[in-house]
Amino acid sequence: MRRLYFSLGKNKFWEYVLLALFLLFFYGPLMNMLLLSFAGDYEYPDVIPRSYGFKWWDYVLSKAQLVQSIGTSLVLAVVVTLLSLAVCLPAAYALARYPFRGRSAVRLSFLLTNAFPKMGIYTAMAVIFYKLNLIGTFAGVVLVHIVNTMMFMVWIPSGAFRTVHIQQEESARDVGASPLRTFLMVTLPMAKSGIIVASLYTFLGSMEEAQGSLLIGLPNVHTMPSELYGIIMSFPDTAGAVFAMILLVPSILLLVVFRKYLSADALSNGLKM
Repeated sequence: MRRLYFSLGKNKFWEYVLLALFLLFFYGPLMNMLLLSFAGDYEYPDVIPRSYGFKWWDYVLSKAQLVQSIGTSLVLAVVVTLLSLAVCLPAAYALARYPFRGRSAVRLSFLLTNAFPKMGIYTAMAVIFYKLNLIGTFAGVVLVHIVNTMMFMVWIPSGAFRTVHIQQEESARDVGASPLRTFLMVTLPMAKSGIIVASLYTFLGSMEEAQGSLLIGLPNVHTMPSELYGIIMSFPDTAGAVFAMILLVPSILLLVVFRKYLSADALSNGLKM
């Protein structure tokens, strides 16, 4: 260690130490979860499992309700993303293009769902949903997820729409394009990066939403995060690690496929206020 210190120099040495601590802090829990998911024989106070295998993978995938929750979460995330696009894109375009009194207040109002403890909001929603017979329904869970994702689907596309010069839209109108055709053929493609980023956040946010799904969806709608609560409380950590790894797979795949839209430039363009 002393030789390494003098070979790298004081500044470089501490930079590498800080990098190592960051990697341990950030990736340590993920690596531990990965090891636990393939653990065969693992008991306290063992630091690492004594043996490895697919025992708990077989257990999780043999439970019909757990497997069904995987499909439910995927379908739910797709439905929430599509509905959020249909509802929020017009609002995002209006906030980006049309000046009106109170526009800033309307834009900031979408932060309210993220400005307070979620459980309090979910409890208030549960009271209303109970009166509307939406407790335990797929539609009720969809509405809860959309409320949580509205901020992403309004703010980020709104910033992306503002990067499209209005002269380009006016040029399309001058040659005879209708407002809808102008939006679909000119504005939407040019704001594509911001819309894709917002859609990714919405999809991943829906996949990982646990409290709202648990309070509104049960006993009829079982999602992966809500099922994960039961696994953690009722079974060894190894079973929870397996289900958590399954929950991570869609997120990792989407981030890899759409990584070019998650660059610093794409995010900064989409978040301009």
